[in-house]
Amino acid sequence: MPGFLSWISGIFSSTRPTTVSAPESRLLNPAASAEDNPATDPALIDQLEENLFCWLLDSSPATLQSENGQWEHILDNLRGRIANRELDELPRQPMTLPMLMRALSDDRSDRNHLTEIILNDPALTDQLLQIANSPYFRPGDQSIDSVDQAVFVLGLDGIRNVISAAIMRPMMAARNSREALFAQRVWRWGLTCARSAELIAKIQGQDTSVYFMAGLLPALSYITLRRELQRICRTEPGITEPPPSLIQDALSRYQWSTSQLLANEWNLPPKYHAQLMAAERPAPRQKHSPLNDGIIVGTREVLRHAHQRNMPEEDVLRIIHISGEQFTRVRKVILDVLEAGTRGRA
Repeated sequence: MPGFLSWISGIFSSTRPTTVSAPESRLLNPAASAEDNPATDPALIDQLEENLFCWLLDSSPATLQSENGQWEHILDNLRGRIANRELDELPRQPMTLPMLMRALSDDRSDRNHLTEIILNDPALTDQLLQIANSPYFRPGDQSIDSVDQAVFVLGLDGIRNVISAAIMRPMMAARNSREALFAQRVWRWGLTCARSAELIAKIQGQDTSVYFMAGLLPALSYITLRRELQRICRTEPGITEPPPSLIQDALSRYQWSTSQLLANEWNLPPKYHAQLMAAERPAPRQKHSPLNDGIIVGTREVLRHAHQRNMPEEDVLRIIHISGEQFTRVRKVILDVLEAGTRGRA
């Protein structure tokens, strides 16, 4: 397998068309090898991923089945757009993101400086306060009424995650009724996976700064790919809306390639690319990424909370790399925010 730097340069530096993720690329990659985890059954992982797509696309397993090669010309069109960095729907870098990332990574930055950067972007300010008061972030019953209060109450790690969510939320808001349910569910799934990855990284004593935003990128790639397919399908005779089977094929093939494109478009530091690569293609005997485990746990818990088919707990514990007691702690936090979110929507 080519090294990480050559793979990245092949996608993002070459002027020639490049190879993107192969069709067998998968979302859930629990172990680097059978030697690492001999109890892992690939069928369990495939079933969990199928359950996720059924829920996100509000479709039955039969509806997601497509004839061999049925959509290949559309998928080839999409692959070419990804390889040539010509996705019309790829979200551009938010203007304040570079300043915010510099401020968050600079030990000399103080609360006032960070607050000033946020307040200079009124749209970000509004989104940040909404997100900070959501069940995923607010630490108690007291509402957060100002940016300065949010920075003080949540701390740097907490506000970093709120900023990530606040930046991405408008990009994932439904544009019309056709994508409303999909966008809503993808956002809930993305937040749950991101929060799970961050909690697992914290348990393992790792730097949590990268995992929350990295955990949101696959969700943003899903809405991006769905919208790009809509553009392509407008030029196809007899297709006004991409069918669920086509969307599922596109997401499962190109979720990681599009996540890497997003990280590149936003000039995210190399550690984000490295974590995405480690999650997509775990190497034998590499250190297990909290992003892998976070996506597995987040997927299982969001499906379970939505009363969808998911995965038994004993199987989850076989394929993740935290103890049963640690899993219980993570699951309790995730369940609390999902329940609070349900009450908020009621």
